[in-house]
Amino acid sequence: PIETGVMIEIPSAALLSDRFAPLVDFFSIGTNDLPQYTLAADRGNAELAEYNDALHPAVLRLVEQVVESAKRHGKRVGVCGELAGDPLAAPVLVGLGVDEFSLAPAAIPRVKETIRALEEEPAKLLAGRALQMDGAASVRRDAREYLHWQPGG
Repeated sequence: PIETGVMIEIPSAALLSDRFAPLVDFFSIGTNDLPQYTLAADRGNAELAEYNDALHPAVLRLVEQVVESAKRHGKRVGVCGELAGDPLAAPVLVGLGVDEFSLAPAAIPRVKETIRALEEEPAKLLAGRALQMDGAASVRRDAREYLHWQPGG
């Protein structure tokens, strides 16, 4: 049988992920569109670029909701888009419980190296802090500091 998944690219899909979970084999979170629609900042508009950051706590809370829905139903969650290829995002996403990353081939070695160096509990703590922060800049700062203290950081 062919696996069936659902793309989570709009906030309403994330909010209803508990309803979709029994119907699918996996979720894939689109980290280019989801922030755009969550933060009302068109990713094609350069003047709004600073407001469209997938590491914003509002976006991360939606990711968390999808992961929780998926895990309750024994489903896996992947992320695709620019955030999946950002090594700074890897510990936050792993800490939230994301299972898979779909990224450009050029980014694979660095993200893979970052993920391999992670420890589960500290990554979960980082993700928990990220959910409580005021904005993406704070999340990025905390993630950068976290990675600095990791082996090889």
